[in-house]
Amino acid sequence: MTKKEKLWQKAINSPQNLTFDEFERLLRQTGWILSRQKGSHRLWCSPKGKVLPIQPRKDGKAKVYQVQQFIKYQEEEECL
Repeated sequence: MTKKEKLWQKAINSPQNLTFDEFERLLRQTGWILSRQKGSHRLWCSPKGKVLPIQPRKDGKAKVYQVQQFIKYQEEEECL
């Protein structure tokens, strides 16, 4: 299993334990592009045009609902 696959499985199985850095790495690895940033808010765009605003929690982890939204978008785009 590659590092990318392990990170994807971690996001699916325990999104509450995904760090914000890991989340951004996963976004980059799947072809998402950082569109812009204002303060801690970052706007990522998928290869097919979906937009995902994200920001870290105070403890450096990714927000669970944002990881789940990313997974949903990613699965939808892979099916198209």
